[in-house]
Amino acid sequence: MISLQGPQGAVEHSGAANGGGVPSHAIWIDLNDPSTEEAEHIEAATGLRVPSRKALSEVENSSRLRRLKNGLSLSTPMITFDKVDSQLTPLGFVLTRDRLITVRFNELRAFEEVKKRIGDSDGDCQTGTEIFLLLVEELVDSLADALEEMGADLDALSTRIFDFDVRAGGVAGDSGKTPRRRDLALRRILRSVGRRGKALGKIRSSLLGLERILPFVAGECEHLLGATEMPRFETLRRDIASLDEFEIRLSENVQFLLDATLGLINIEQNNTFRVLTVVSVVGVPPTLIASMYGMNFKHMPELDWVYGYPYGLSLIVISAIIPVVFFKLRGWF
Repeated sequence: MISLQGPQGAVEHSGAANGGGVPSHAIWIDLNDPSTEEAEHIEAATGLRVPSRKALSEVENSSRLRRLKNGLSLSTPMITFDKVDSQLTPLGFVLTRDRLITVRFNELRAFEEVKKRIGDSDGDCQTGTEIFLLLVEELVDSLADALEEMGADLDALSTRIFDFDVRAGGVAGDSGKTPRRRDLALRRILRSVGRRGKALGKIRSSLLGLERILPFVAGECEHLLGATEMPRFETLRRDIASLDEFEIRLSENVQFLLDATLGLINIEQNNTFRVLTVVSVVGVPPTLIASMYGMNFKHMPELDWVYGYPYGLSLIVISAIIPVVFFKLRGWF
């Protein structure tokens, strides 16, 4: 899909989608998951090469930050901010003196916010560089919001983990959980920690991509930047640096919660093995007595004894009770 934006807002021009020319006042061309035909139409209308998804997905720095004959080609991975299953998709910029072309493959809230700001005349949007700065500012703001939400989620998850009653297997006060339900609860917690760690890794990749783009653009376009634009680059760089530090702290928190969850799982496993150990120890003396009196020797004193059978049963019961009492006094169960 092709969207055109000028200094005053959206530019309606059906010819751009059908291979026609792009109006001169359309300084931002936004391509959202463009088809091959749409990319070719924009290339023919602007004389600029629209990078493909494969080209934008290159990981080497020389492919992500390139100087063109009449502009710059930039790309970075960007998280989709989907709470259910966030994805990293490539985001591309083609920045020239007169225009900005963006290539993306998912809906991003930052793009809609910038379009709204342009329509409301909120911010400088007379050149491609100014719109580029608006986009990066909104992307950084979206990443900051995602990190803040992640921090709140991790706090709630921390409460779930450290309020987990190991003996009951659930939240404190919930003593009706079976071992199977305890296992499922711990699995859910472990999956939650894993999802947040995965999302943090994607946010870090997005921040790293923007962190590399900003100094490159500032250096290459220094002669095009006005007195108010260069400080915005510096502000964005400081914001990203602070978000990097915040992300590192959250990653450490995720690792801590992961270790805590695995510790709870180990405790649950130890409890299971402890029960099996107690049962096996309790069963050994009765088995020994029963096997002794089950031997088929001809001359055994108790064979002709009237109370031999009750005596044998009593020994078996007493030999089972003694270990149970011992382990109970030791607090094993």
